[in-house]
Amino acid sequence: MNRAARAFWLSSPGAGELRDVTLPEPGEGEVLVRSLYSGVSRGTETLVFRGGVPHSQHAAMRAPFQEGEFPAPVKYGYLNVGTVEEGPSELVGRTVFCLYPHQTRYVVPASAVTVVPDTVPAARAVLAGTVETAVNALWDAAPLIGDRIAVVGGGMVGCSVAALLARFPGVRLQLVDADPGRAQVAEALGCDFAAPEDALGECDLVVHASATEQGLARSLELLRAEGTVVELSWYGDRQVGLPLGEAFHSRRLVIRSSQVGTVSPARGATRGYGDRLALALDLLADPALDALVTGESPFEELPAVLPKLASGEIPALCHRVRYADTP
Repeated sequence: MNRAARAFWLSSPGAGELRDVTLPEPGEGEVLVRSLYSGVSRGTETLVFRGGVPHSQHAAMRAPFQEGEFPAPVKYGYLNVGTVEEGPSELVGRTVFCLYPHQTRYVVPASAVTVVPDTVPAARAVLAGTVETAVNALWDAAPLIGDRIAVVGGGMVGCSVAALLARFPGVRLQLVDADPGRAQVAEALGCDFAAPEDALGECDLVVHASATEQGLARSLELLRAEGTVVELSWYGDRQVGLPLGEAFHSRRLVIRSSQVGTVSPARGATRGYGDRLALALDLLADPALDALVTGESPFEELPAVLPKLASGEIPALCHRVRYADTP
């Protein structure tokens, strides 16, 4: 078996390159995976690409199979779908998801891969990590039947949350974003769309994922008294100002953080990381989630594509990377 591989590395903030890798022989309990697709999560990965991870968060932001250290050189990424070429017989030939960076082939413990259900195309399965974030957020948020809900920020995470909330019975749901182009995505996901100034208020719950202080301030404005904002945005090293005067206290508003690095306390006693990821993959059987993949390019072009994603020259939710051996 060919042990040569290629990997994408951030060589310095704002610049990436492909590097040759020689893979080890898979040991007992390990698998060799050939990549079919990987995904670029535009928010987190472009923050890493720009070198914007605060020093205090270097440990918390590490990807499971990251090599190198922030800010660079570093091999970073966590949305990979491939085929098992070597390993335990029950996994050989199966399509699997792994929290692995952008690399043509790799060796990991068999416990690090999750089999993709037959109902989910490999090309859609790259969304599993982001849908997993949405699952965790909704475990934190605990929406109820009939709630009035807004999702502020129509990026990859916000749209994933909206896609899951659209399945809740009886909810009034709006995806709120300053980009009118997100209206088409909202329609595909089965929810209403509104510009920030037109969004409906008196919300029981607002999920904020715009990564802007304006979006968070608007989220607070949309709440009813004693309503809750669940904050999913990651701001990196930016300072964020909030309007915590005026009616914030008298209306008893709540801001609650949610982060995928730990399983929500609401389910931590009964669900583990593997359960959460398996659920996310099952949910990806819904073809409506294809709307979250807004572009695709070959792996070989990744050093040229990532700067354009980071600058916004290529607008994207999830940008999918296709590998040369993909059928």
